[in-house]
Amino acid sequence: MKQLDPQEFLSLGEKLPIIDVRSPVEYEQGRLPNALNMPLLSDEERVIVGTLYKQDSPQAAFKRGLDFIGPKMSGFIEFAEGLQSQELLVHCWRGGNRSHSVAMLLETNGFSVSILNGGYKAYRREALEFFDQPLPLMVLTGYTGSLKTEVLYALQELGEQMVDFEGLACHQGSAFGRQESEEQPTSEQFQNLLFQEFRKLDLTRRIWVEDESMRIGRVDLVAELYHQKEQSPHVFLEVARPVRVKNLVLNYRHVSLERLVLATKSIQKKLGKKEARQALEFIDHGDAPEAAAIILKYYDKRYGKSIEGKRDHIRLHLETLSSDPMQIAQEILSKI
Repeated sequence: MKQLDPQEFLSLGEKLPIIDVRSPVEYEQGRLPNALNMPLLSDEERVIVGTLYKQDSPQAAFKRGLDFIGPKMSGFIEFAEGLQSQELLVHCWRGGNRSHSVAMLLETNGFSVSILNGGYKAYRREALEFFDQPLPLMVLTGYTGSLKTEVLYALQELGEQMVDFEGLACHQGSAFGRQESEEQPTSEQFQNLLFQEFRKLDLTRRIWVEDESMRIGRVDLVAELYHQKEQSPHVFLEVARPVRVKNLVLNYRHVSLERLVLATKSIQKKLGKKEARQALEFIDHGDAPEAAAIILKYYDKRYGKSIEGKRDHIRLHLETLSSDPMQIAQEILSKI
């Protein structure tokens, strides 16, 4: 079997199946792109073996592990056969017993197997260290409802590079964002996804990102990536408030009344009792534009302080009445 460093392993993983033999809970916490989970031990079995290793001996743990693994061996072969590839990539946590055991089993049955040297732990180190290098970021900032995400995708259509933080985080960045979003990944997996996206890009060309907090919903950006974002050139997109109100109403038109009420209540202390009560009344009466106008006061105040602190980094301040992302993107590129 071959042992590959993370970069070699990831490159081959773009065309070959990756088998992650860690337990399900390890896999759910964070995993390589496109990796398939074929756990050597279940979560419960892993705890039992680990406890024996610490409290008794490695030999006792090894024997108990064999008791668990033995009946599963034919199932592992069937799993591998179902991938329809004679070449396979295998990894565990540290590139130790689990990945080597599975690799030997598969090679005995005719497969060609390469394992990740250092395992998932080495991959995580590679992922985090990637963001230590200077990145050519260009940050799109602006008040809530400015269509920043839509403009990012329009820039991409025009040939620019971009990474959608909110899309990878499955969250739109605010109390209302989580009302529309799917279940978020773990912070660890979110960071893995960021690494996956950035490593595809040409680091000699600018990369557009949206201005985000360190935390997006319940997940965290890589600390060094956040720091670089804060220090990178910004484009401040200033869209008239009536247009932003209209954009918000359109963006959240599919969110249920109950979830809008829940989101509004979650910020009522910061919004103020009077304003929160008025917004809830407007929501209850189906007057979404009036509710959005009140809620925007809170977010405008919040983002206003953030933008003011970044004045030295704003390369372009673009005021627009347009609600067409492509038109806005074209105007940005003509002036940047």
